[in-house]
Amino acid sequence: MLNLSVLLEDSASRFGTRLAFSSGSTDFTFRQVNVMANQLANALKKLGIREGEKVAMTCPNCIWFPVIYYAVLKTGAVMVPLNILLKSDEIKYHLQDSQAAFYFCFEGTPEMPVGKLGWNAFDQVPGCRDFVLIGADKPAGERSYTLAELMDGEDEAFDSCVTDAEDTAVIIYTSGTTGKPKGAELTHINLYCNAVLSAELFSLSQTDVQLIVLPLFHVFGMTVLMNAGLYRAAHGILLPRFDAKDVIENINKHQVSIFAGVPTMYWVMASYIHPEITDQQVGNALRICISGGASLPLAVLEGFEQRFSVQVQEGYGMSEGSPVVTFNDPKIGRKPGSIGTPVWGVCVKIIDQEGQEVANGEKGELIYKGHNVMKGYFRRPDETREVLRNGWLHSGDIAIKDGDGFYFIVDRLKDMIIRGGMNIYPREVEEVMMKHPAVSLAAVVGVPDDKLGEEVKAFIVLKENQQVAEKEIIDWCRAMLASYKCPRYVVFRAGLPLTATGKLLKKELKNNL
Repeated sequence: MLNLSVLLEDSASRFGTRLAFSSGSTDFTFRQVNVMANQLANALKKLGIREGEKVAMTCPNCIWFPVIYYAVLKTGAVMVPLNILLKSDEIKYHLQDSQAAFYFCFEGTPEMPVGKLGWNAFDQVPGCRDFVLIGADKPAGERSYTLAELMDGEDEAFDSCVTDAEDTAVIIYTSGTTGKPKGAELTHINLYCNAVLSAELFSLSQTDVQLIVLPLFHVFGMTVLMNAGLYRAAHGILLPRFDAKDVIENINKHQVSIFAGVPTMYWVMASYIHPEITDQQVGNALRICISGGASLPLAVLEGFEQRFSVQVQEGYGMSEGSPVVTFNDPKIGRKPGSIGTPVWGVCVKIIDQEGQEVANGEKGELIYKGHNVMKGYFRRPDETREVLRNGWLHSGDIAIKDGDGFYFIVDRLKDMIIRGGMNIYPREVEEVMMKHPAVSLAAVVGVPDDKLGEEVKAFIVLKENQQVAEKEIIDWCRAMLASYKCPRYVVFRAGLPLTATGKLLKKELKNNL
């Protein structure tokens, strides 16, 4: 028996008066966070939430993310965190696909009306029973509430549901071979073990202060920072968006000892000069930096380390792996450019197309098994069987292992684009572009980018006698897709390379940019 909410409850019991999170100008103790989660759990029970039901949430890095996350887990329901940049049609898809019964949505701003987009999506999904706005003014609807009115007057104690360790705790959406995002079912034991080993890898303790600017809807920030931090009763500083000035000021103000980010963040910070805070001040606060989400260019790693005199430890993970699979464990050793060695309890192999393990130094597909491997893709048995074979998860990434047991990612089998640590599946973008009345055919590929790792480039064949500007195609995409998925480059071609069966030869497009 295991419920992941024990991470919060245990720290609240033992270290209740210590600071758990700082959000904006407000500090919250472990006891306060647990009490708020209990109040919300009681409210959800009154609304009729049942064990195993899915609860979706669109929320930035603020105190309400952990409160809602742990309240849902306490009830025995399943948390479904959504990317805050999604548009209405994308939110609708996720609500329908996850079979969400409840939806918590952040109010947003006039420039980013998240709440309006969320309500429009919710209103089109009859199976989603209740809408809760994280904000002041709820939409006009019988099934809508504000978070404040839902929690008002509720009991501060709650007897958490007893769940099995193998029960699904969280569904994380990731892109897949169908072109539509699919939900990786992560169990209580998946996430618990990954949080514990993350805390061990970073020697996390109560004296540490973590800067949490990685989005918590992504499994990297959720596990490595939020869950691991609660396990060790560390203090987390919540930032809703990355800005180099804000990051450096918060590191200095709160004496942040642990910073985790994607390569883009390190790239920006390595070149940003703060007018008042010195590199030495930043370096004196930081104890360790962690990089994941995409390969960290050596030049960026070296530039950052030289400036701030702190090591950046790189690892490798996937949503399907809860996420951590390998890491440059300080206790074992470190190789810049490497993703490190397998973490505790996880086995990794490099195999050829016949499934045989290759020799050191030879390329092959990275596969792994262990406590971190997801239960499967929610309601997608075929896709689950495709990646999970005999207990081994097939990553689709090409890697090599050197003679010392360190792994290096060298290529990808999939067409997945990783832009600034965010996964983009080309087919989803292509399908949106194909809806444009002037577009006959579209192909999307990732192209190298010094800042973001990869950038999105689209190749388009127009219908006969049609003309359209590059900007119009990009604006078309922006109206229906999260901004990070939209192409930054559009090239018009008379035709695209195809196989005999009509399949696009994307490799040829990439090789002849």
